[in-house]
Amino acid sequence: MLKSGILNPQLLSLLARVRHTNALVIADRGFPFWPQIETVDLSLVDDVPTVLQVLAAIRPVFHAAQACMAREFRTHNPAAVRAEFTKALTGIPTAYEPHVAFKKRVPAAIGLIRTGDTTPYANMILVSG
Repeated sequence: MLKSGILNPQLLSLLARVRHTNALVIADRGFPFWPQIETVDLSLVDDVPTVLQVLAAIRPVFHAAQACMAREFRTHNPAAVRAEFTKALTGIPTAYEPHVAFKKRVPAAIGLIRTGDTTPYANMILVSG
């Protein structure tokens, strides 16, 4: 029995299948569903868990070489929220692109982790290194 680290078996299975240069999406509660990619739904209630909580949980076991977020994240969130995300992504080069372009990249991901996050445009694509 696992006693620490990530305990969710679906999430562990998904992470184990992400290989070099594969993409993994961490999404907010309202992000669209794509039937062609595996979705691990961790949402419980509003903001439980958040995108940043999931990111913090997987960082010790997942090597992200780069991240991508929607450009709209910068314009729809206050400086304090943007700073939290910048801190959480320290050491991971992060690109910002229009939300429409961001969503077009999602079907190529290995999987998507859905959270309960209510932060506007808090979604991110992590590319493994």
